[in-house]
Amino acid sequence: MRVLCLLAVVLLISKDHKSFGISHPKPACRYPPSQWCRSLEIAIECKVQKQCMELSAIKPNQTVPPVALTLYYESLCPDCRAFITQQLFPTWTMLQDIMSLTLVPYGNAKEVLSANGPFSCQHGEPECRGNMIEACIIHFTGTSLAFQIIYCMESASNVLNAAEPCLQMYAPSMSWATVDACVTGRLGYELMHGYAVMTRALNPAHTHVPWVTFDGEYTENEARAMSSLFHLVCELYKGVKPPACTGAPVKLSTSGCLKE
Repeated sequence: MRVLCLLAVVLLISKDHKSFGISHPKPACRYPPSQWCRSLEIAIECKVQKQCMELSAIKPNQTVPPVALTLYYESLCPDCRAFITQQLFPTWTMLQDIMSLTLVPYGNAKEVLSANGPFSCQHGEPECRGNMIEACIIHFTGTSLAFQIIYCMESASNVLNAAEPCLQMYAPSMSWATVDACVTGRLGYELMHGYAVMTRALNPAHTHVPWVTFDGEYTENEARAMSSLFHLVCELYKGVKPPACTGAPVKLSTSGCLKE
């Protein structure tokens, strides 16, 4: 899935097109818009294959390494939720062709030996469960799809209550029972232990969350990331800037729906 084609497809059905006198009915398919260009089969089913193919020519040069961003966060931290929903997800949606993303849902948690569980979290047991749910979703679906589910959760009023419906919306083939078994079983603990090791290995050690690294390093860029991540990623990318960064217009099909 490439974000430029995704952006174009979303634009084709957006309200903005009303200003051109063009109406695009929503394709009757079982996939959300974020997955329409994920494969040729999905594009055909959703009747957007022409738009996806037209925009394939403006993909960035893949020989240039993407900007590698890693987010260390915790599921119920207000600042983490704000960063995910207001900065990271919009930037990733626009620029995922030139950036790679790693999510580490652990934050300020600690590994402990306790009757209440193997982890202690800053915002209590619900946050530990939220962290583990997101860890299991990442494990089963991969970062790209998982981030859409996690964004859905983190933008909801209640992160934990949103987990199951968000999973059903973006990954309908994934059973909630599978995720729940991961959370309550050995796999969930192993995933969280791995994230604990990654977090403890940070140099310098993290002092807060959200904690953002670029290409594995923590720099003064984190301050800019909190307020202007989109522009920062465009600036850090060493290849030819994609149209989203330069503001170049993207030519879309304007055939519209002909009156019968």
